[in-house]
Amino acid sequence: MPARIRTRSALAAALLAAALAVGGCSGSSDGGADAEGGGARADAKGAQGAAPDAGGGAGAGDSADSRAPRGGATAAEGVTLAPQALIRTAEITVRTKDLPAAADSARTLAEGAGGYVGDESTSQEPGAPARARLTLRVPAGEYDAVLGDLAGLGRVVDREVEVKDVTDEVVDVDSRVRSQRASVARIRDLMDDATKLADVVTLEGELGTRQADLEALLAQQSSLKERTELGTITLELRRPAAAPPADEDDGTGVTDALAGGWDAFVTGLRGVLIAVSASLPFVALLVLLALAWRWLRGRLPRRHVTPPPSPFPGQPTPQGGEPE
Repeated sequence: MPARIRTRSALAAALLAAALAVGGCSGSSDGGADAEGGGARADAKGAQGAAPDAGGGAGAGDSADSRAPRGGATAAEGVTLAPQALIRTAEITVRTKDLPAAADSARTLAEGAGGYVGDESTSQEPGAPARARLTLRVPAGEYDAVLGDLAGLGRVVDREVEVKDVTDEVVDVDSRVRSQRASVARIRDLMDDATKLADVVTLEGELGTRQADLEALLAQQSSLKERTELGTITLELRRPAAAPPADEDDGTGVTDALAGGWDAFVTGLRGVLIAVSASLPFVALLVLLALAWRWLRGRLPRRHVTPPPSPFPGQPTPQGGEPE
C-alpha cells in the first residue's frame, strides 16, 4: 500500500512538472498546436512511466506508441482549409432632395437584411446644405445587395469599398484558443490530483494566468467573428446646394437708360434731401443766434453825441457835429 502511494505521488509530481513546462512554452510562443502536441507527449510519457507499477507493463507503452503515428496520420490526412474570412467596409456619399425619407429607407434596408444602424447623426451648418451620417452593420451575405440599394437613394457623389482578408489571423486565434483551453483543463486536472499545499498554490497561480490569457484570446476571437460576419457601411446623405441665380442680360435699351436715369435722379435727390436734413439743425441754431443778437441790440441804450458850438453865430451847425 505505501508503495502505491509513493508511486501516485511521483506520478503527480511528474505530471505537474510536465504540464508547467508545456504551458510555459505554449504561453510564450503562442504556437498553440505544437505546444499542445508536446504536452500530450509529455503526459503520455508520464503515463508510460507509471504503467509498470500499475500493472500495465510494456504492452501499454507499446500501445501508446502505436496509437501516436495513427493519430498523426489521421490529422495530416484530414486537414481541411479554413473558410475565407473577410472584413468588408465601405463609405458612400449620396445626394438626395428628401433627406428624412432617404434616412428612413437606409434604416429599412439595413434592418430588412438582418443588420442594424450603429450610429446616426444629423448636422446643419450655416451656409451649407443639411447632411445625415449613418453607420450600417449588414450581414456579409447581404452586403453587396444593400450597398447597391443605397446607391439608388439619390445621386452617388463618392464611394469607397475596402475588403481585407483576415483568414490567417482567424485560424491563428482559433488554434491558440483551443490550445489555451486544453492547457487550462490540464491545470484543473492536476489541481484535482494535487495533495500538497505548495502544489495547490502553484497550480492556482498558473491557472489564473492561463485563464486570463484565454479570456483575452476569446475577446479577440469574438471581435474577429463580429467584424467578418457583419460588414460596415458608412452612409452620408447630403441635400443638394441651392442653385445660384441666373445671370441677367447685360444689354442696354432706351427703357433701361430711362430707368437708369430716373434711378440716378432719385438717388441724387435723396442725397440732397439727406444733406439738407442734416444741415437743418445748424441753420436753426444760426437763426436763433441772429434773433437773439437783434433783441439784445435793441435793449442796449443809445448814446447821443452833442455837436460842438458853431464858430459863426447864427449859422446852423451841419448835422454830424462838423462845420461846413
